Amino acid sequence: MGLPSLGGQGGDGGDVVLVASPKVSLRQVQLKEPSKRYCATIGENSRTRRLKGTKGLDVIIPVPVGVNIITDDGKFIADLNEPGQEVVVARGGRGGCLATDWHPSKGERQSIKLDLKLIADVGLVGFPNAGKSTLLGAMSRTQPKIADYPFTTVKPQVGIIHYEDHRQISIADLPGLIEGAHLNKGMGHSFLKHVERTKLLLFIVDINGFQLSDKWHFRSAFETISLLNLELELYKQELVSKPAILAINKIDTDGSEEKLEELLAKLEEGDFSDLPENAIPSIPVKFQETFLISAKEETGLEPLKGRIREILDVEAELDRQRDEQELQIYGNDR
Repeated sequence: MGLPSLGGQGGDGGDVVLVASPKVSLRQVQLKEPSKRYCATIGENSRTRRLKGTKGLDVIIPVPVGVNIITDDGKFIADLNEPGQEVVVARGGRGGCLATDWHPSKGERQSIKLDLKLIADVGLVGFPNAGKSTLLGAMSRTQPKIADYPFTTVKPQVGIIHYEDHRQISIADLPGLIEGAHLNKGMGHSFLKHVERTKLLLFIVDINGFQLSDKWHFRSAFETISLLNLELELYKQELVSKPAILAINKIDTDGSEEKLEELLAKLEEGDFSDLPENAIPSIPVKFQETFLISAKEETGLEPLKGRIREILDVEAELDRQRDEQELQIYGNDR
């Protein structure tokens, strides 16, 4: 409130501010404040020793990168697509002053929704030349750029898997990553931030192994799986707990049968002992299923498409059940 006798002005109320953070998930936002209600503090009254009252404290709410913020009636407020981006969703009231007859005005009251934008339902995870773009083209109507050199994909390409009952599932070919991606080597962080915005990870590896160039070590298919796992883990451990499928590609190539037999045995044993210590993940990804495919020849793709749908349907039901449980807990606490 203002101080009319001395022309003092009351402090403005604090604001409610959303800030994009790569360290928080949408579920963490939901669980942190079960009531979903945030209030900034009021401004300080004007007084003899401080004619200009101090502004109320803002409430800062970290939210995931990639959220849309909309009002309950569908009005768009903002997109927060980069870490550190922020938006004021409810401004504090103006402090009492001459213009308001020394009485403070009320702050804004806002009911909003946070909509996390997924880049796709399924994200393809693999080193360059594993066949991701070929697989995307074979499973959808997309025509991605395909060539015999690394990094033909420099930005995410999204295709749609169409099913006979008209169900559609989006799948993204993400920019290829390399060893050290968690340290932002190659397209590291560009790739990994996109992985966070998918529901299901589809690992794709070349049965013949991988070597980026003469300057890099050759990696067997098993080493490749281990290193992909490790890059996700070192960037953010939560990524290795996402639902995941493994697709072993190029099984139509010469000599693939012997390599496949060896790889499947290693996957069954889960034995990383013959790998370099710095290539062993501490949290191995638990693949829900392994598929043997040839993206080029389009073999083995129908069972893969069916399993993708099954897993996404199960995850959607689990999300629904979790939401119901949280609502019940919140209702009991009121």
